[in-house]
Parts: sequence; C-alpha cells; structure tokens
Amino acid sequence: MLRGDIVGLRAVEAEDLPLLLAWRNNPDFRKYFREYRELGMDQQRNWYEQKVLKDDHTRMFSIVELDKEELLGACGLCYIDWQNQCADFSIYIGKNNLYIDSAYAVEAAKLLIKYGFEELNLHRLWTEIYSIDEKKKELFKILGFSHEATHLETHWTEGKWVNSWYYRLLRSERDNIDSN
Repeated sequence: MLRGDIVGLRAVEAEDLPLLLAWRNNPDFRKYFREYRELGMDQQRNWYEQKVLKDDHTRMFSIVELDKEELLGACGLCYIDWQNQCADFSIYIGKNNLYIDSAYAVEAAKLLIKYGFEELNLHRLWTEIYSIDEKKKELFKILGFSHEATHLETHWTEGKWVNSWYYRLLRSERDNIDSN
C-alpha cells in the first residue's frame, strides 16, 4: 500500500467493484468520464479482469481512508507507454459524492504522482478533462500540471458540446515544485 497521512492507495479488490460501479454510474460524475454510458456489473468485472489484473499498461488503485480502512474512490495510471515513459492520470472520490476534494483527492493524487515518477520511472503524466470539470481544473492547478492543449467540441453532455482540455506534468516540473 502507498501511504499518505489520511489516505492510502491499495490494489483494487473484487469486493470493491460494486461500490466503484455505483460511483462510476453516478450521473453527476459520469458527465466527466470518457465512458459516458451507465455500466453493468459484467462490464465492471471485465474491466477489473482485463485492465486491472492483466494489462501491463494500466495501474489502478483503490483510494482508502487510512484510519477507517474505508473505500473512498479510485485512481490510476492508464495507457502507460513504457517506451516513451508517459501515462494518462485519472482520479475520483466517490464517497459522499465528493468527486474531487481538497483533502482526499489531493493527497491521493500526490501519492500517485510520486509512484508514477519514482516507482515506474515515468517522464510525463497527462490527462484529458472536459471544460465543464471545474473541480479537476482546480486539482490539476494545485498539483502543478500545465494546461497544454484544448480540443474543441469533443464531448456531448447535458445537451451541448464541450471541449477537451489536456494537462501535463513532467518529472522535471514536479521536481521543481517539490524543491520550492
């Protein structure tokens, strides 16, 4: 387990799947996810078996509250490109419909960043979020990610087109942030 002060990142377990699925299907969250459809348990199990357990290009974690050992959400590094040392960064907090907050999400994200750069020896983390996702915009600002590009009208949600915003964090940028 990767440990912070209030959260830990541990392996996703089969027992986590029903709660992760419920959070994943929350309409208030789903509008921010690439997979916009409601998912069933068969799809959730397939994701777990094929991506979490077997895919060498994916590292997913359950976020747990350390003092209660309670499941809070999920985070991970996906589409890991080992040759070019980069990965897509994802995170959400499902507990109490938080989605992204200033305590659990920030600490979990910092643990995941450290893991990506120090354990996996990645050079670059990137993420795609939608322009309506104000909470993640703030999170990535706090974490030191830079807004790198905007792709126009990529995602249809709530009756309108929204843009994709791409952010990045290079290991050297993280090192500069940590040294300040």
